Amino acid sequence: MVKTVLCYGDSLTWGYDADTIGRHAFEDRWPSVLQEALGDQARVIAEGLNGRTTAFDDHLADCDRNGARVLPTILQTHAPLDLVVILLGTNDMKPIVAGSAFAACQGIARLVRLVRGHAWPFDYEVPEILIVAPPVICETANAPFAASFPGGVEESSKLGTLYRDLADELACGFFDGASVAVTTPLDGIHLDAENTRALGRGLEPIVRMMLGL
Repeated sequence: MVKTVLCYGDSLTWGYDADTIGRHAFEDRWPSVLQEALGDQARVIAEGLNGRTTAFDDHLADCDRNGARVLPTILQTHAPLDLVVILLGTNDMKPIVAGSAFAACQGIARLVRLVRGHAWPFDYEVPEILIVAPPVICETANAPFAASFPGGVEESSKLGTLYRDLADELACGFFDGASVAVTTPLDGIHLDAENTRALGRGLEPIVRMMLGL
């Protein structure tokens, strides 16, 4: 039976391209690379939104970026699911949102609880959950981005350890995005085409293992 994977994330999943201030080609986005690697054994759903947080409001946003508020609707939309991959936390580093790695970790825990406590239709089974720590924010000369993420370099560097411990505590899978991808100094936040592809390639082995493929 074909497995279904939901990739729940922010602009790193959407495919924001800091070079063109647009969107990476479809085939370069990491969910697309993961789909290509898994072939007809799985269906990969890309659910990325620029600016999405784990569980916090962004009152400057033009749409609902609170990941906890939107997630139940998305789960219901795409059910049944075999695996939910959560790649969030970078936007939580903004002081106007939350401003700390600890807060982002709490937000991820909230998302895990939402998946496991969801009222799945038709007695569908609860999917496995893979927590992915985003690549670390880097220094940038881009003034607006640097001003939006003061302290982000230091705080985001804590996400890998915090998320790994949380995954152990909650019996989720874990992958450290910083182990295969680095952010671009063009804005300090996003991934160039090669690094977003690398993220998709890096995720393939653990996704295969968690799906039993």
